[in-house]
Amino acid sequence: MTSNTLEQRILKQLDALDLAGERRKLSPPGGIDLSSNDYLGLAAHPLINKRMIEAVMREGCGSTGSRLLRGERLCFAALERRFATFKGTEAALYFGSGYLGNLGVLTSFLEAGDVVFSDEFNHASLIDGLRLSRARRIIFAHRDSRALKSLISAEKGQGQKFLVTESLFSMDGDEAPLLDYADLCHNTNTALIVDEAHAVGVYGTNGSGLIDKMGIGRDVFLSVNPAGKALGASGAFVAGPRWAIDYLIQRARTFIFSTAPYPAIADAIDAALELVVSEPQRRQKLFDLAAHMRSALAQHGVYSPPGRSQIIPVIVGENNRAIAVAAAMHEQGFDIRAIRPPTVPDGTARLRISINTNLDPLVLSRCAVTLAKALEKHPGNISASSHSSIQTPLEK
Repeated sequence: MTSNTLEQRILKQLDALDLAGERRKLSPPGGIDLSSNDYLGLAAHPLINKRMIEAVMREGCGSTGSRLLRGERLCFAALERRFATFKGTEAALYFGSGYLGNLGVLTSFLEAGDVVFSDEFNHASLIDGLRLSRARRIIFAHRDSRALKSLISAEKGQGQKFLVTESLFSMDGDEAPLLDYADLCHNTNTALIVDEAHAVGVYGTNGSGLIDKMGIGRDVFLSVNPAGKALGASGAFVAGPRWAIDYLIQRARTFIFSTAPYPAIADAIDAALELVVSEPQRRQKLFDLAAHMRSALAQHGVYSPPGRSQIIPVIVGENNRAIAVAAAMHEQGFDIRAIRPPTVPDGTARLRISINTNLDPLVLSRCAVTLAKALEKHPGNISASSHSSIQTPLEK
């Protein structure tokens, strides 16, 4: 039985989250989707649904064990070969999630005596992987390649150097300066690890990501490519040289000790890759819609940082203002979520507008008008208690 002392300690911490406007509550989808990562509208695509249903009937539901036991399937190996070709690498390994992929990579390759440089806005899965590794961590200012160059140049240790970054950052929708990073890593023997979570399926000539778009594949050690966003499914692929992928099979605890994903997901992802490669118009439509939304927001006086990506942050500052504006948008039928610390830095609570190809320009224009009115109605300095009943979604 839980002690009263522990219960009181936890309740006190929950009260503190309430007071700060940082307590989260689960909330199912409702209204027009402007918050998911289903960028290409593939999560419910008929072809993907059909292929997955057929695979369930053929393979069953559960995998029954880890892939080193009875959980391995021919469909996983075939999909990994296809994904490696998609990314232009020698090999790939499929993990149950992007979180598991990042933890597996960072805890396997980073050893004692190594040093790793990490962007201050990197995703929590990268941060946790670095914490669990034995390497010394150096955090550099967001996207600051000049500062990074100075930090790497000043590093005189004998261990391996690593640079870890997202390619497209999940909360700001801005791109890492990958060309600068690739050049810097090439000249300093620094291994570049890139999380392509929000870029794979969206950027590049065949949709494989920003690594392809920037033409830096030869300078990237490993990339982590979740399939639960633009690809509309789940899991994640680590792509890179064959020797590195083989090492992950031997050392990545998040792979070795995890029950394998359900086999039918392999057919769903295979179908998603077919659609990404054969229908480039989906990607163009996404960029067109994002440009339209940015223009509509500007037209109605709603500021969003300059950019081109499908992720459009509207930073409002105060936690409870973000909660209130998100609730007002939900009342008008728009599912836009409030993102607050610790997901983003203190004082930068925001609405994260996420564009997908199931939207249309008229809906986005109406959303911009509604958002401008909601921001005007809720100018700030809103007490937490006045919105205690609002169901706050769980942020990424």
